[in-house]
Amino acid sequence: MSMNADTMSVSIAASSLRRRSLLAMIVLSAAPLGRHALAGTAPSDPTATIQRLNQALLDAMKAGQRTEFSRRFQALAPQIDQAFDLPAVLAGSVGPSWASLSPDQQSRLLDAFRRYTVASYVANFDNYAGQSFTVSPDMRSLDAGRVIVRSRIAPVSGDATELDYVMHQTPGGWKVIDVLAAGSISRVAVQRSDFRHILSTGGGDALLASLERKTSDLSGGALA
Repeated sequence: MSMNADTMSVSIAASSLRRRSLLAMIVLSAAPLGRHALAGTAPSDPTATIQRLNQALLDAMKAGQRTEFSRRFQALAPQIDQAFDLPAVLAGSVGPSWASLSPDQQSRLLDAFRRYTVASYVANFDNYAGQSFTVSPDMRSLDAGRVIVRSRIAPVSGDATELDYVMHQTPGGWKVIDVLAAGSISRVAVQRSDFRHILSTGGGDALLASLERKTSDLSGGALA
């Protein structure tokens, strides 16, 4: 399937992984997710957060396209909520104009962005062909509150694809605030470029409509 500009970091990994019978990767303040419930207690170790996410993605891959999209969405959503600091990712993706949006717009955008993020994962991790995930125990510290955790997705044969997760600590545990495809392509930066253009032409309502449309496209209309 074709990917939109704000999923460039996803699609770059996806095209490479699919050529090797490997699934596409992803798709992310200390603010909690409000009414969206977390799946249990978040791990206190950054690598444990990613290991838990990887297991959920592996389960989604094994469920595959024979399972309805909405069911896979419901199964994966709590794990995305737990692993990613979605409010921080959205604010970073929107940039400085985030503060100028009304609280109501921010709330509606967060709901739409969450659905879009989960749908991106469900759509891209939809086939299992013996792939495996590994997480490096060696983390790289960025500063006092942020680390990078390295994870690899490997096919049965061929080269593995590396994904770096930028994480920070929140009251709910360590959470992802950005994903670096191929070690350097920031998902947040790619989204910020796309979101900036949409906001400049249509404001918050245009961004909301764009996220809802992309979610519908990713789900084949199941999440219209």
